[in-house]
Amino acid sequence: MRSVLTRVGTAFAVAAVLTGCGGGGGTAPQASEGLTAAEACGGFAKDTPAAAALKAVLGGERFEDNLSKPEKALDRLRDDAAAPWADSYRPQPMTYCGLQAAEEVSRNLKIQVNAVGKGPYLGPELAKSVTSYDTGVEAFSSSTLGKLFFSCRLKAPALPIVVETAVWGPADVEKTDEEQRTHLITLANAAARDVSAKLGCEGDGLVTGVPKRAAKSS
Repeated sequence: MRSVLTRVGTAFAVAAVLTGCGGGGGTAPQASEGLTAAEACGGFAKDTPAAAALKAVLGGERFEDNLSKPEKALDRLRDDAAAPWADSYRPQPMTYCGLQAAEEVSRNLKIQVNAVGKGPYLGPELAKSVTSYDTGVEAFSSSTLGKLFFSCRLKAPALPIVVETAVWGPADVEKTDEEQRTHLITLANAAARDVSAKLGCEGDGLVTGVPKRAAKSS
C-alpha cells in the first residue's frame, strides 16, 4: 500500500512541475486578440505608412472587423465597368473595409468604394474646409472624412471608370487636426491601391506611401 501511495505522490509532483504549479509560475500568457494591420481587410494597410496611419486613427495595434464586404465591393465595380450607365443609374457605395479598435469598439473606421461620374469632385465652397493631396485624379480630406478619386481602365470590353474611395474616421477629432487629415488620406490611398491592384486597373495615378499636400492655387 505504501509503495502505491508513493507512486501516486510522485506522479502528482511531476505533474505539478510540468504545469508550473510547483514552481510558483502563473498562467501562460495569452496571445493578443484582434487583427494586426497586416491582417485587417486583406492587408491593405500592411505597408509601414498605412499601418502607422491606421494605428493613429484607431488608437491601437489590434483591430476587429466590422461588416467588411471587399468581394462584393469589387464585384460591384466590375459590374459598373461592364456596360454604359443609364442616365438614372446612381451606383451605391459598398463597404470595402470596416474596422474598430479591439480595445475600444467605439473607435471605428469605414472605407467605402463606388464608381462615380466625371468630376470635378471638390467644389469651391468645400475646398475652404478640407486639405487637398496629390494622388489619383483628386483627393481631399477633413478631420473625419477623406475622399480619393482614381481612374481605372480595365481590359476591353469593360469601360473606364472613376472609383471614389471614402474613408470615415472617428467623429471625436478636432476639425483643424491636419495630421488626422493626412492619416485618413493615407488610408484612402492604401485602400485605393489595393482595389486597383485587385481589379487590374491601369493608369490609376496613385502614389505610394503618404500622399503629399497639393500646392494651393493662387
